[in-house]
Amino acid sequence: MSNQCKLTNQQALSSTQAQLEQEALFAQQAKALSHPARVRILKILVTLDRLGGCLNSDLVSELGLAQSTVSEHLRILKQAQFIIAEPNPPKVCYRANQEAIDGFNALYSNIFN
Repeated sequence: MSNQCKLTNQQALSSTQAQLEQEALFAQQAKALSHPARVRILKILVTLDRLGGCLNSDLVSELGLAQSTVSEHLRILKQAQFIIAEPNPPKVCYRANQEAIDGFNALYSNIFN
């Protein structure tokens, strides 16, 4: 068995500007999901959204993290557009942004399939 790798398709190395932009967006969004707590938060919000609700309660007790840490995770998910924050005084109601999640899944398929 040979240890040499032969490049058989030069096209596999080239990308269009649109492909490069898709890859950059995918990397940015993947980074937002790179922490287990953010994945957990998004999973909770997706589940609540499917049940027709949103989260306006305390995630701190659910995650076992400090309030400031949870707030930072929510900020990162919001910045990546995975969640939507709706004012619901005196709290904020958080929802999953299914359109952004579907877009992320589509990017994955476009890039790796």
